[in-house]
Amino acid sequence: MTAAILNQISYIKSIKIKDLAELMKLKLSALVVLSAVLGYFMGTSSPEILQIVFVILGGLLLTGGSNGFNQVWERNQDALMKRTMNRPLPTGSLSVEVAIVWSTVVSIAGISILWFLLNPFCGILGVLALYSYVFLYTPLKRVNSVGVTVGAFPGAIPPMLGYVAASGSFGLEPGLLFALQFMWQFPHFWAIAWVAKKDYDNGGFKMLPFNKGKTTFTACYIALSAFVLIPVSILPWFTGSEGPMIGNVAGVSTLIIGILYFMVALRFALTKEDKYAKQVMFGSFIYLPVVQLLFVLDKI
Repeated sequence: MTAAILNQISYIKSIKIKDLAELMKLKLSALVVLSAVLGYFMGTSSPEILQIVFVILGGLLLTGGSNGFNQVWERNQDALMKRTMNRPLPTGSLSVEVAIVWSTVVSIAGISILWFLLNPFCGILGVLALYSYVFLYTPLKRVNSVGVTVGAFPGAIPPMLGYVAASGSFGLEPGLLFALQFMWQFPHFWAIAWVAKKDYDNGGFKMLPFNKGKTTFTACYIALSAFVLIPVSILPWFTGSEGPMIGNVAGVSTLIIGILYFMVALRFALTKEDKYAKQVMFGSFIYLPVVQLLFVLDKI
């Protein structure tokens, strides 16, 4: 018994912080939390430092826990793909048991912060995001490409959660922020899936629309999603419970950025070349934070 306990203590001491950080995908989690923080600033004209800290900390822990559970589910598939084979679970640098315990602890901590230190609405949104990401999106990815649509729901919650953290209530405005981030995910993830299709095939993931593969139909569908993103992005220019959420400068700027992004996607659709798919992918990383930042600056 003593030897077993000592072995467990020795193993815990051997766990590396970088492995836990990789399990939580902290870099990706930080991008998710950024959208929550920008959503927070959209929801108030009198930001409070403590609330911002709780949004960041709660969001980071919850997102990190969700990512950890995702890697537990997909550890066997991750071992088959070049982009993921060096993660802690496929390499054995973390055990499944430790990953589950760690992901559970940080998830509970994140939800508790959102629920008790912000408001129950934020806690409920956190629970919905965790459940839909881990128990719906993650297993569906290996069944049908509809998983991308399902995954877009938890992926669109952060800016709405940030707004609700500031305002304390739901409404049209956080719904519009949700719609923007929801629609943004389609050209974003499908461009990634196009570039990484061979890797995803090795892992058994079905990510491209309608499971069509790298076809003209798929490329056009990706471009179409980028086009639909334009009107969804400028809805706050026209709509709000107390008038438009954003003014002319933010509205026009968002429209221009949306058109430019669509042109990038259209060029990809016409050529079906990976290098242009990468431009759609990297352009999406720029598009969302820039548009959300424009909304915040316009409000200020």
